[in-house]
Amino acid sequence: MKIPKENVNLCGKLLIAMPGMNDPRFEKSVVYMCAHSDDGAMGLIINKPTPEADFTDLLEQLSIEAVEDARATPIYFGGPVELGRGFVLHSAEYNLKDFTLTVDAQFAMTATSDILVDIANGEGPENALLALGYSGWGAGQLESEIQQNGWLSCDATPEVVFDVPDADKWTAALKLLGVDALMLSATAGRA
Repeated sequence: MKIPKENVNLCGKLLIAMPGMNDPRFEKSVVYMCAHSDDGAMGLIINKPTPEADFTDLLEQLSIEAVEDARATPIYFGGPVELGRGFVLHSAEYNLKDFTLTVDAQFAMTATSDILVDIANGEGPENALLALGYSGWGAGQLESEIQQNGWLSCDATPEVVFDVPDADKWTAALKLLGVDALMLSATAGRA
């Protein structure tokens, strides 16, 4: 059954996993939504770094040389879809023509190794977060999960996405809504 979206576009928003999320891959996840339409949705988990992936090793594997003072970019588990594919969520001032998806005035996403070369050379975006894999939903799937009390959504801020420590992003995103994590319930109710 397809549930109508009621013209809600979550592109550029944060999804915040509710307690009781049945999928352990999304437990306490914060997902930045890169795309959302009637056909489905796509986002990147921004608070689950992958300890087994290292930016320097990735550059080496791709034969990309880095300047000595190039900043290390964290690598995250972006979601369970296409785990071998990389996506860079970054500040919107950086744009690779034909390769960068501008999400809004503050955020963009690029999925080509050219951005890694620029980051390695100190010429990349001001803020960047590299994700392996992404979170994807088919038509109506995300809307259904929201109606089943799986997710909350709020406006994204560069501070929460790029600056807040990963362990604190879930709580920080809830605070953007004025919600205390201790007050959340895993069950939905009807008024």
